[in-house]
Amino acid sequence: MAPDAAADRAFRPLHVAVLTVSDSRGPGDDASGDVLAERVAGGGHVLAARDWVADDLAALTARLRALAQDPAVEVVITTGGTGVTGRDVTPEAVEAVCDKMIPGFGELFRWISFEIIGTATIQSRATAGVAGGTYIFALPGSPSAVRDGWDRILAAQLDSRHRPCNFAELLPRLGER
Repeated sequence: MAPDAAADRAFRPLHVAVLTVSDSRGPGDDASGDVLAERVAGGGHVLAARDWVADDLAALTARLRALAQDPAVEVVITTGGTGVTGRDVTPEAVEAVCDKMIPGFGELFRWISFEIIGTATIQSRATAGVAGGTYIFALPGSPSAVRDGWDRILAAQLDSRHRPCNFAELLPRLGER
C-alpha cells in the first residue's frame, strides 16, 4: 500500500494505455515504455493497451483521440515527444485532444525533476489533461523520467486509496457538464 493510502478505502485497478511517441523506438527497443508498462502492472492496474506512434502531430492526435474514446481505457500515459525540438509534438497533441488541462502535473514533474537533473528540467514539456472521461499524462521519453513521473506522482494519484484525494476517485465525475 502506498505511504499515504488509507486502509479503509478499496483499491480499484484502472485500465491504462501506454503510448510511446517516437520515430525510432518500437516493440523490442522501447526501454521507457517497458518501464512504464511494468510500473502500471506492478501498481495493480490493467495494461489496457500498449502502442507506438511516430512523432507526427496528426497521427498522434488521432491515436490519443481513439484511446480517449475507447471505453476500455481510463488513463493514457505517453512517453516521448515532450522536448523542444521540431519533431516534439506530444504537448500540442494532448492540448488538441483535451477538454481540460492539468497544469499542476507538468509543474510538479519539473519540480521533482529539478532535484535530479537540475536546470535541464526546463527542456521538459511534461503535461496532462482530461479528454472526455479519460486522463492523459505525457511524460518525457527517458526511463528515468518515466520512473520519476510514475513513482513520485502517478502511482499515488492513480491509487483510489490515496489521501487526501486522488485522480482515481474523480474518474466517474470527469464527464460531468
